[in-house]
Amino acid sequence: MTALIPRRVRGLASLAEALLTPHGMDRYLELVDPMLVRREIRGLVTAVRKQTPDSVTLTVRPSRAWPGFTAGQYVRMQVEIDGVRRTRCYSPCGSQYDDELEFTVKEQGLVSGHLNRSIGVGSVVNLSTPDGGFTLPAERPDRVLLISGGSGITPVLAMARTLVAEGHPGEIAFLHYSNGPADALYRTELAELAARHPGLRVAHAYTHSTGGDLNGFFSVEHVEPRFRDAETFVCGPKPLMDAVRAELGERVHTEEFTPPALTFDTADAEGRVRFRRSGRECANSGKPLLEQAEEAGLSPEHGCRMGICFSCTQLKTAGRVRNARTGEVSGEEDEEIQLCISVPVGDVEIDA
Repeated sequence: MTALIPRRVRGLASLAEALLTPHGMDRYLELVDPMLVRREIRGLVTAVRKQTPDSVTLTVRPSRAWPGFTAGQYVRMQVEIDGVRRTRCYSPCGSQYDDELEFTVKEQGLVSGHLNRSIGVGSVVNLSTPDGGFTLPAERPDRVLLISGGSGITPVLAMARTLVAEGHPGEIAFLHYSNGPADALYRTELAELAARHPGLRVAHAYTHSTGGDLNGFFSVEHVEPRFRDAETFVCGPKPLMDAVRAELGERVHTEEFTPPALTFDTADAEGRVRFRRSGRECANSGKPLLEQAEEAGLSPEHGCRMGICFSCTQLKTAGRVRNARTGEVSGEEDEEIQLCISVPVGDVEIDA
């Protein structure tokens, strides 16, 4: 009889789900505790700390729907700001074997600013399944060179912590670039990590200050000769990644996004686009809304311009748009859309 209990429980849960449609069981469970939902991934913030004046480090305990991640991947984090759900991508920076997730977010936009100023212990965020191919190979290289700049340290630090957790028998070199000591993320943690792993060596390079282990922007002289042909993983500002690629060649792995092939019908575009908060309005040109907003004199927050980073997400209050990547047309009111890949279908109003 006891062997049948789990099956009966699952059956009752499915029955309850059907009876509770259209809202589903999760909509009722979250009224009791947001972390009880079964189909969505939630994260409970269990610790908040400031490493630098313009960043925040969050420790997040994921709900049971979390599938785990591979070091180097990113997740989409969703928070509610003034009644609107906003989504951005962040890379967990802990070991992939940790029970909790860690995110370090630099304050440089709407969502990151909210995370820096308004999120506290006990806050709940929405999380996506992990994504991205910037990961270590399954067969770990004998020598690994990790290079990061600024907040780009997060996926690379996850790799270092994962290798140390595995007891990686090879050599690891970690080179991090920051403006100066006040901006150097994870100095203490990297020193402790190196103390735990005899094969890990860490160097901090200061680009706008002296006193670092290295000084100035990246050059091949910053890399010890025997690591110049190591498998190299780099994340940071584009000039840093370009410089590393130019000097170290084909063994360099970076977080690269390939632009999708997008087509726009500008000849048959109809309707008008209204940007509600600014009061700007223009004829629909058939281009993505991000370009139309910029042509109207606005400067919306944006990042990749290809529908990956979610930095340009805005609220569409009225009208229909076509997703240029998928072709899907949506017309819900008060719907979050990505400006860079959303094309108006007739009249559209954006809360911008």
